[in-house]
Amino acid sequence: MTQPCRALLAALVALFAVATPAVSDEGAATGTAGPPGTAMVLEVNGAIGPATSRYVVHGIEAAQKDGSRLVVLEMDTPGGLDSAMRDIIRAILASTVPVATYVTPSGARAASAGTYILYASHVAAMAPATNLGAATPVSIGGDDSAPVPLPGNPVGKDKSDKDKGDKNKKAEPEEQATPNPPGSAMEHKVVNDAVAYIRGLAELRGRNADWAEQAVRGAASLTATAALQQHVIDVVAANLPELLARIDGREVRLATGEVKLATRGLTAVPVKPDWRTELLAVITNPTVAYGLMMIGIWGLLLEGYNPGAVLPGVTGAICLLIALFAFQILSVNYAGLALVAVGTGMIIAEFFFPTYGSLGIGGLIAFVVGSLILFDSDVPGLSVGRPLIAAFATVGAGMIAGIVYLATRAMRRPVATGASGMIGASAEVVDGFTGKGRVRYGGELWNARSEVTLQSGQPARIVRVEGLTLWVEPQ
Repeated sequence: MTQPCRALLAALVALFAVATPAVSDEGAATGTAGPPGTAMVLEVNGAIGPATSRYVVHGIEAAQKDGSRLVVLEMDTPGGLDSAMRDIIRAILASTVPVATYVTPSGARAASAGTYILYASHVAAMAPATNLGAATPVSIGGDDSAPVPLPGNPVGKDKSDKDKGDKNKKAEPEEQATPNPPGSAMEHKVVNDAVAYIRGLAELRGRNADWAEQAVRGAASLTATAALQQHVIDVVAANLPELLARIDGREVRLATGEVKLATRGLTAVPVKPDWRTELLAVITNPTVAYGLMMIGIWGLLLEGYNPGAVLPGVTGAICLLIALFAFQILSVNYAGLALVAVGTGMIIAEFFFPTYGSLGIGGLIAFVVGSLILFDSDVPGLSVGRPLIAAFATVGAGMIAGIVYLATRAMRRPVATGASGMIGASAEVVDGFTGKGRVRYGGELWNARSEVTLQSGQPARIVRVEGLTLWVEPQ
């Protein structure tokens, strides 16, 4: 290559290097494929279940891939499943994009599991006239026999009661210590685990850990204004643009380190659940899962009674498999599930055993009890609808009543077959006779005996059967 050509090639390379911006390794790692200046908005409405956790976790992952500057969880929830709540919190703690939980609109709440998620978020915000708290684990929340003590306040002791005593009298050691709250060891373990969990989140985010413990032990609740005053949340904002403006410049700690928020003027991008999440939300609804289970059981039973019908068997198998999948990811009491199955089997067995309702009634009782305890009814929004249970129980009771009615009527009906069924029936005298002769019964000729004279063609009534001889008398 000649010297002029080499000079021309070097000039082109230099020109290309100047026109193309250099990208460092750090820039390549932090570069984004999505549009800059966006805040992804996810809606958490209703009970928190497997579908909600999938929606939020995938939303946070999508925000990290698309380069969104902020994820906003607009929350209005009465609580939900512990497993789903922990999945969401793990995603928030591991996120490289700041997550702001915003309790909105006015009148909304972040109760129970929502309080934990609010504490775990990088920014905790509420709209006016909203509330949070009541974070006591629901599995023990129904026991109101005695209050659970808060730190530093013994059970059953009130400050006014202490003031009534002698002020100079020294308090006894047992009055100064906080006694163990009533309840089983398992209840204490659940509460203490929840307290440690929410206190850890509060310490991580620099929020009020003492009130968080009160929310778990004593089901305490706060309004938005009170929560801001007690350093439970970071900001109160009337709407999303105001929230983005108020948190602008705030420093938060991500999994990768400290980050200063630049949220003023961000474009809010609402993200709706995809079809998989919506389908999961439908089949994990306890009422829907319960209905699918019952359709599956009855479909398989109908296929068993009518082999070759195909449609009941196919429908029943599909519905039962979907129901079992839903039960796998829901909080299911398997004793209740066993009672439902056994109760349904006992109702069906009533068709084949002459128990006159005792087997069916026992099965109906087992079915109703199992349906009621199948899901934890204390978890808001995650229980089977009572009208659906009543409908299936009514159908079962109707079947039992019908079986008992048919059995009773069959008992009262006279015997229609054999020698006993011939007693009282009418026969026709073939030839007149006294003593021995023949009669026609059921299209057949029978030997007959009579103590009185009978004429040919005269109807006679059968009074006794002895082998192949009919004893008759005039009718």
